[in-house]
Amino acid sequence: MFPDSSVKTTTALVTGASRGIGRAIAARLLAEGWKVINLDMTPPAAEPELGDIWYAVDLSDVSATKQVLREVLSDGPVSALVNNAAIGHMSALEDTGVTDFDESVAINMRAPMVCAQALVPGMKEQGFGRIVNIASRAHLGKTLRTSYAATKGAMVSMTKVWALELAAHGISVNAIAPGPIRTALFEDANPPDDPRTRQIIDAIPVGRLGEPEDVAHSVAFFLDQRSGYVTGQVLYVCGGVTLARGGS
Repeated sequence: MFPDSSVKTTTALVTGASRGIGRAIAARLLAEGWKVINLDMTPPAAEPELGDIWYAVDLSDVSATKQVLREVLSDGPVSALVNNAAIGHMSALEDTGVTDFDESVAINMRAPMVCAQALVPGMKEQGFGRIVNIASRAHLGKTLRTSYAATKGAMVSMTKVWALELAAHGISVNAIAPGPIRTALFEDANPPDDPRTRQIIDAIPVGRLGEPEDVAHSVAFFLDQRSGYVTGQVLYVCGGVTLARGGS
């Protein structure tokens, strides 16, 4: 549910909304009446045409990101921010390069902060705001994810700090930590006919991979105007993967 008429804008900014989870988030928010701004390097998927507004930007470029944010805000404040864009380099500790690590920091950690810094003043003026950071279950620990898990863990930490700082202004800040989600990126790394993919699915208590829409539904909950009493929380959309399976 988007903000009521007492809130000046019903605009949500979603980073990385051209594909996968971000695309599902954009579709869900548009269906609920939000105007959606998409910041992504690549154009949105042609099908279906959703009606979001796309700005091409490399979020690792601070100057370019700030310029695009100024353009977005020239039309008025933005009430919701979903920091979804991310990059994931998979490598063992010994093989993790400094360049890859720095790129992960730039996109997964720094860009969310830059976006929040730009949008929060307008949220404060309205006395209403919603920030959702898309983290990952991997921050709890997963092999070959030194840079990815570290930066996603940082998103969780920033979520809690921002929630404390912004609560008095009517701004909630929460994080979603997805588990295995069926996206093109996941299927590229885990082909459906690969036995290892079957092992991943068999380890999920609910017995299936998550869909991008599962994450989008959780985002919609956090952005709802009625969800203002929930802040500083991490929601694991993971099919139960984060739970211990007693006896097994």
